[in-house]
Amino acid sequence: MFPLPLAFTEDHVSTIMVLEKNEAIIDNSALELKLPLGDSLSNGDTKMAVVATDIPRNNESSMVLTPTDDHPRMVRHPTSYLETLTHLLRGNIGSGLFAMGDAFRNAGLLLAPAVTLFLGVICVHSQHLLLNASRDMAARTKKSSNPHFAETVELCFKTGPKATQRYARFARICVDIFLCVTQLGFCCVYFVFIAENIKQVIDVRFPDYQLDLHLHMLFVFVPILLSCWIRSLKYLVPLTSIANILMAAGIVATLYVVVQDLPPISSQEYVAHWSTMPLFFGTAIYAFEGIGLVLPLKEQMKRPAQFASPLGVLNVGMVCVAALFITMGFLGYLRFGDKVLGSITLSLPQDELVSQCIKLAIALAILLTYALQMYVPVSIIWPGVEKRFGPFRYPVFAELLFRSLLVILTFVLAEAVPELELVISLVGAVSSCALALLFPSLIDIISRWEEADPWRLRLCKNSFIFVVGIVGFLTGTYASVYSIVEKLA
Repeated sequence: MFPLPLAFTEDHVSTIMVLEKNEAIIDNSALELKLPLGDSLSNGDTKMAVVATDIPRNNESSMVLTPTDDHPRMVRHPTSYLETLTHLLRGNIGSGLFAMGDAFRNAGLLLAPAVTLFLGVICVHSQHLLLNASRDMAARTKKSSNPHFAETVELCFKTGPKATQRYARFARICVDIFLCVTQLGFCCVYFVFIAENIKQVIDVRFPDYQLDLHLHMLFVFVPILLSCWIRSLKYLVPLTSIANILMAAGIVATLYVVVQDLPPISSQEYVAHWSTMPLFFGTAIYAFEGIGLVLPLKEQMKRPAQFASPLGVLNVGMVCVAALFITMGFLGYLRFGDKVLGSITLSLPQDELVSQCIKLAIALAILLTYALQMYVPVSIIWPGVEKRFGPFRYPVFAELLFRSLLVILTFVLAEAVPELELVISLVGAVSSCALALLFPSLIDIISRWEEADPWRLRLCKNSFIFVVGIVGFLTGTYASVYSIVEKLA
């Protein structure tokens, strides 16, 4: 996933308007912690909430009242349809896009597009299920704003059948764990992705100084660690803005190089062996896993109803994403065949200047966004660490130490398994699968258990999605782990 550039700091405040008392409540402490997860800030049973989107002090006059499905909101600089669509595309296009060539190799040139489209439809439907569940939970519990992912899951269990209520807190913890595993997995992938692309360029430009991949990851470790010491998102915005430009240019240039001298379609395998299909599944789910974006993006829209409508941001945006995934995967596998690597950038001609520039641009773009990927697990885990072991005598130093330990953890894991395509497939099968398929279908079953369901069609549909998720989770994890063990043996 390619993260969104956000800018929220202590210099900005979130304001919750209490209509009955005509007063404002300012809460700076929760701002940085919750915004990366897409939370709207609220205060108990207030009637109106503000989505904290860059509200400067002493300048509330330009805030705009925008209606949601259930309640009005005050939003500073609400996003239009096109702006939200742009954010959605940014958030779903990243390292997973460049892994689609390897994914198509594991499924076959003709089978892979059909299965990719099938998984895309399921993932988008699951995102709609999450949006509906969040809206329903806000109405059922009379919340002033729609709850975020983990809270939605907890509320579904808490307000569902008696058998599920005791597991509400556990379900929320599971979502947070999978969110952390997913983001830390992305960070592991980033280490390998950056190091492999830089190594290829260095090996060609300086043949007398060829170094092991592990040493390249060690060199990359230093700038990544320094970027993660930036505690305020305000100072990450310039980095992510540069990354967005580099990523867009890199995608266009990659497609341009790939389409040169394409072989006939008959030169590649139409349907791959069934034993590699789980690896395809894990990589495809890894690429599509952007479910954490949908709630915050909808909350910040000027007209939120346009987000999930038939021709809304979500459907239109994900059609574009799926089309780009299929195009990159199809052309990448067609051009390079069985020689396609874990990232299509690694398969580009090594001695061409254009290819070298692409690799460096994409590697730099990924490096500049590592800190944002790490922000989510920090915001989830650090408050608990503070509560359990704090207060600290030097709180800033303690947080920097914690951030450093997380970076070291992802570095060690990447050093232990420097196989890009297998790490991507494993992350997709283990955590992305749970977030994108298992939880949305499960909460839809629980939250609508007592509703009329003729012929049990809703139950059958959600059960089918859940089974697909379980099968992908088990087979993808097994195939990835087995392949990793074989590589390391």
